[in-house]
Amino acid sequence: MRINEEDTLLFIGDSITDAGRDRTRSASLGSGYVQEIAQTLRARASAGPGPAVINKGLNGNRVYDLESRWTTDVIDHRPTIVTVKIGINDTWRRYDRGLISPVDEFEACLDRLLAVTARKLSARLVVITPFLLPVTSDQQDWYEDLSPRIDAVLRAAPANEAQVVRADLTLLRAAEERGASELAPDGVHPSALGHRLIADAWLAAVAPVRLEPGTAACCERRPVRPEGDPGMPGADGVHD
Repeated sequence: MRINEEDTLLFIGDSITDAGRDRTRSASLGSGYVQEIAQTLRARASAGPGPAVINKGLNGNRVYDLESRWTTDVIDHRPTIVTVKIGINDTWRRYDRGLISPVDEFEACLDRLLAVTARKLSARLVVITPFLLPVTSDQQDWYEDLSPRIDAVLRAAPANEAQVVRADLTLLRAAEERGASELAPDGVHPSALGHRLIADAWLAAVAPVRLEPGTAACCERRPVRPEGDPGMPGADGVHD
């Protein structure tokens, strides 16, 4: 996949994507992997600021929450490249609240989101796998739910010609050397190093070379940068 300096990149997901962004400022990218990617792409740009980057991560979101806001937070911005990172809250809510997100429904919902985006925007799609770096014995049990969810992501992505970034494998390999708590102190939310590793994995998979000058290839016009977007409240109010 080639990224053009006139592309618009939109990232959507849960708190790992949100990373503390200021929802009163549409240009805020948070302090996580989205910001790391944007900084790298700006540095690679031959002229100008590089591609526009939009962060629509929202704390606590499950895949159903993404679907409820997909039109306003994705389609209406007309991005040319869409990256989705979702799944850990669909697992987590089972263990802390008893809210079950059946894997088949999770997969069907993700498939719908990818399909409608490809159909309405002809956008290029990227999916980052959910991950877990257990730091407690209880979290080890989460893999019973998370592992089939990762498999679901790995089915839905190629079915919609989406590129996959294996954050789960990247972080597990790094944890073997550095320890899980150094990469995600609570097992879920990445440290600065964890975010950097996710960004590096995305860049290696999606944008391994310098940016191409010229016009964005997949859409008729460049999407307008959002202005005055206050963000949206989390569907369940959980700060995850």
